[in-house]
Amino acid sequence: MDTSWIDLPTSHPEYVDGCMQFIAFSKQGLFEGKIRCPCKNCKVDKWFPVNDVERHILFKGFYKSYRNWIFHGKGDMVQRMLGSDGGSTSEGSLAREDGEWTEEPVSYDTDVEYDDSSIEEDATYKKLLQAFEEKLYEGCINFSKLSFLLHLFHLKCMHHWSIESFNMLLKLILDAFPQILDFPSSYYYSKKMIKDLGLGYEKIDACPNDCMLYWGEFLEKDKCHVYGKSRWKTTKGKKGDDVSDQGMNTCKKGVPAKVMRYFPLIPRLKRIYMSSETAEDMRWHDTERLGEDDKKILRHPSDALAWKAFDERYRDFSLDPRSVRLGLASDGFNPYRLMNTTYSTWPMVLIPYNLPPWLCMKPSSFILSTLIPGKASPGNDIDVYLQPLVHELKLLWGGVEAFDAFDGVKFNLRAALLWTINDFPGYAMLSGLSTKGYNACPICMDFTPSDRFGNKICYCSYRKWLPADHPYRRQGEKFCEKFGTNELGEAPSRPSGTDILRQQEKVKYVYGKSKAPPKKRQRGHTDNNDVQDEIVFGTKRSIFFDLVYWEHNLLRHNLDVMHIEKNVSENLLGTLLSMDKSRDNRDDREALEAWRIKTHLWLSADHNGNEYMPPASYSMSREEKERFLNVLQKLKVPDGYGSNLSSCVI
Repeated sequence: MDTSWIDLPTSHPEYVDGCMQFIAFSKQGLFEGKIRCPCKNCKVDKWFPVNDVERHILFKGFYKSYRNWIFHGKGDMVQRMLGSDGGSTSEGSLAREDGEWTEEPVSYDTDVEYDDSSIEEDATYKKLLQAFEEKLYEGCINFSKLSFLLHLFHLKCMHHWSIESFNMLLKLILDAFPQILDFPSSYYYSKKMIKDLGLGYEKIDACPNDCMLYWGEFLEKDKCHVYGKSRWKTTKGKKGDDVSDQGMNTCKKGVPAKVMRYFPLIPRLKRIYMSSETAEDMRWHDTERLGEDDKKILRHPSDALAWKAFDERYRDFSLDPRSVRLGLASDGFNPYRLMNTTYSTWPMVLIPYNLPPWLCMKPSSFILSTLIPGKASPGNDIDVYLQPLVHELKLLWGGVEAFDAFDGVKFNLRAALLWTINDFPGYAMLSGLSTKGYNACPICMDFTPSDRFGNKICYCSYRKWLPADHPYRRQGEKFCEKFGTNELGEAPSRPSGTDILRQQEKVKYVYGKSKAPPKKRQRGHTDNNDVQDEIVFGTKRSIFFDLVYWEHNLLRHNLDVMHIEKNVSENLLGTLLSMDKSRDNRDDREALEAWRIKTHLWLSADHNGNEYMPPASYSMSREEKERFLNVLQKLKVPDGYGSNLSSCVI
């Protein structure tokens, strides 16, 4: 039998076919459901079930010195009849000579060298698999060395352990449990082990003004090509002034002024398919969903029109259920948990929607992609930090080679970004559309029905989105709109991605915080010298339009329901209880009078001549507020669905 495939890389199709031939051959000599494992680690000395042996030789590589297969098939049955044990080869029986298995009574050589021709990602997975399979100690069933180490790192992060305390804990564990062998003895070696398993990230220097990344063609640059800002931190002069590297050469070259962390996406997607269980789960949207009649109910993103429209347009992508659909969620947060400290770190998290609904939204399924450092929000310059991610998404649209452990074959792994999920400010940053001011609606755009109400902008004429025969359209007196007129207008048409791209390509936006602030657009301005401001809607061209499919996506950006519910609830409660966040104040009552609506709520004077605000229908007396607060104090909700309300009621 031809065994030349043993010398091929584990990623080669002929190597995979050869492994399948070996498995079929070895099943002839099963002993209690097990066979010897000829992977390059076990070296025919250990027994495992056939499925485990198949996984070993596919990912760890075949032991190059074992070519005659005398311990498998019918040969292994004869060997057992001759009295060989089930562990290693008996002295004087079949043995190896000059790197080949023979039937001569020669010594057993364990130091045979061989060439490792596996590609880099396969080597990374082998280390991961080996650490995962290695027990913490003999008889341990709850932890492997890898899982136990990851639990320790999780505790270190959650409880802010110092490196010194982590080292002391590792020393205590090794002293107390000597049965734990080959376990990292310090934080340094622990980090090294995790890095070798492919769980690391790339550090990419960035301009402090958010102008550019020192990445790709700018990797070796020392200055920002936009404003000339130095890449490196500078020392302080005697009077506390910054001393640049120009003239005095006091710059601490080698210490970047700003660094972002990027977690490569392609290796992480490949790792998902390297597990047979998760590889099977990634097909759920195609194999386990309900019938076509039941798909009319939205239970999973694959039931949505945006998903179906994408599949209809890109049939070659949708034909393979392993093609990954991704969502991108982002928001800023303060990692120091101090409300009086201004700091805004922005993580970018990807969600693989191929998984079933009970898995895709679990934190363990999220893929951290980018970590943008503070101290301030990147704003519209967030696109600068998205360049590495968009680059990988372009590669994944064409496809990269990966291994499917569920089917046991190589395949072309493709992925696409379907939409983003953000709050309203994040929506503006990623979409390049305006979400504040008079044109705050990214759907209505320049046709946003808005007007100033007191000291804030309000958005009226929302009844035009109702059906033409809806009774609310002719009940203007019941709605807080100017003049209380009936609504006979039509809703504006929803702009397509092509329409938005055409508008944004007219915007000349320069990344960076050093530029002069943009000139504010005046409502109703018709200066002939400023025609471009009249026809352009948007703040920049979104970097996601670099993806060839982005402009054709039916739904590109989503608003996070959690933020909307929180803000609406806070304003409602603040208004009902007359708190600081109340939306009913003196300015609002004056605005009602200016609009000539709701006359019973205009500011009035009491019998002493003092000004007061007449109570509205939602105004609560002191007794009503006490009863309402008592309900909130005793209210119990499921774990994770609300904060401790009782602590908020005084």
